Amino acid sequence: MTVARGTEIAPAKGKLGVLLVGLGAVSTTFIAGIEAIKAGIAEPIGSLTQMGTIRLGKRTDNRVPMIKDFVQLTGLKDLVFGAWDIFPDSAYQAAAHAGVLESNLLARIKTPLQKIKPMKAVFDQTYVKRLQGDNVKTGKHKMDLAEQLIADIAEFKRKNKCDRLVMIWAASTEIFLKTHPVHKTLDSFEQAMRENHKAIAPSMVYAYAALKSGVPFANGAPNLTVDIPALRLLAEKNNLPVCGKDFKTGQTLMKTIIAPGLKSRMLGLHGWYSTNILGNRDGEVLDDPDSFKTKEESKLSVLEYILQPEVYPKLYRDFSHVVRINYYPPRGDNKEGWDNIDIFGWLGYPMQIKIDFLCRDSILAAPIVLDLALFLDLAQRARMKGVQEWLSFYFKSPQTAPGLYPEHDIFIQLMKLKNTLRHLRGETLITHLGLEYYD
Repeated sequence: MTVARGTEIAPAKGKLGVLLVGLGAVSTTFIAGIEAIKAGIAEPIGSLTQMGTIRLGKRTDNRVPMIKDFVQLTGLKDLVFGAWDIFPDSAYQAAAHAGVLESNLLARIKTPLQKIKPMKAVFDQTYVKRLQGDNVKTGKHKMDLAEQLIADIAEFKRKNKCDRLVMIWAASTEIFLKTHPVHKTLDSFEQAMRENHKAIAPSMVYAYAALKSGVPFANGAPNLTVDIPALRLLAEKNNLPVCGKDFKTGQTLMKTIIAPGLKSRMLGLHGWYSTNILGNRDGEVLDDPDSFKTKEESKLSVLEYILQPEVYPKLYRDFSHVVRINYYPPRGDNKEGWDNIDIFGWLGYPMQIKIDFLCRDSILAAPIVLDLALFLDLAQRARMKGVQEWLSFYFKSPQTAPGLYPEHDIFIQLMKLKNTLRHLRGETLITHLGLEYYD
């Protein structure tokens, strides 16, 4: 993803179609939120693209434009939504079933939500064992299913008169998969699709269809999906941006905020115990050990990369890190994340931090979906291709170039994101050195 400083960015003209894989709690909360904002009955709280600013030049210059104006992002009024789901419910029905948003709010935006009905999904219960639905495509093999998705994409773009599209995986967590030899090249990947190889998960079929259709792709789950050589190569070949993986919302968000603070003060860590309870579809899926393994891998990696025990062995060597997720239906989408953090300070004296984060999973995820859709579209208009590490800010397990460790510190991630925007517009990068004010 080499892009020149001050590169020419194509204007955000016309409609941007946002294709969502999964029309569950996250997607419906996102769509309903956009419709509520467009209707003037809500604000885009939590969205960096809509509410964030970016400092340009020196602090004394007082140049702090809105991000959405600085890089000309697509306006909310120009967004069009489409989705695939294993259930045939409209966005309104699905939102009511998810139970995230209050019924009086949904009633005020019922008309546009009712118009959004999901296309038949590519689904195989082998990869998500706790779900079963009948709004599902059938085909001779996985390549046939991919070709059906490609046709869906073309028809959606034509029917809705979209100028550009992006695709975001907002569906459930698949079982844990490792990179397989069939993932190495595009030829081997496509052959494996024709042979219905078990190493090709449904999420990969969607990503392949998107990239073959000229559509940027973001992975909001911890699935392997586009984080394989064949699809990275396809993205680069077709000059398309991709990013992932796993939306950073509740407990991991707190870890990427708190752990950098501990490290900055050179406070040690004996152990970090995390447990979650949630009762939505995501919780039901993660009740399966194979799907939980995929999520666990994503959540456990965060502290290791931030704290760098190999660099600071006296502070972080052999700390205990335990993560639990428990399906508890009465909570619905209202997730509770509880953390017990055993730290130590001066002379080795022990201390503790307790966190009880009663969050709303989809409320935290919805603005991430919006920002990723708009930033992926920006990346495509700026001719950025391949893995977009500058979007690590939004993910638990950020994709990087092969062999490069991911950056998890949320404050470094935000600086990376904003400096990328400054680079695109030819502005001076902010280093926060500050010496220039005292010359």
